[in-house]
Amino acid sequence: MKRRKSRFEDLDCWKAGREVRLFVARRIVPELPAEERYRLGDQIIRSARSVTANLAEGYGRFHYRDEAKFISNSRGSLQETLDHLITAHDEGIINDEKLQEAQELIDNALALINGYRAYIIRRSKEPTQPPIA
Repeated sequence: MKRRKSRFEDLDCWKAGREVRLFVARRIVPELPAEERYRLGDQIIRSARSVTANLAEGYGRFHYRDEAKFISNSRGSLQETLDHLITAHDEGIINDEKLQEAQELIDNALALINGYRAYIIRRSKEPTQPPIA
């Protein structure tokens, strides 16, 4: 049986970031009032999309420092998404339950992203191995 090369879609942190992005797109943005869809809605969608996009871009980099930088960018985008959700909550747009659900998804994604970044850094200190085909 031929072993398939890994892809960024296989990363648990990417999958968790995708859950956050889908939560924002399906459960938050549709609830925004019309006047906020193009203000807060645009910002929150962009930050949530940036989480997975940065993980994917970093995965395609050859040097661990490049990949670690994009992983850090992803973490920052996740924190930005949380800030937008807190803003929506503070302004009475989303309720406590939605914010709590979002925070749980974000906390899970952050833990996985932190673990992946630590793995990348740790792996960089190991002796060079031939690539797996």
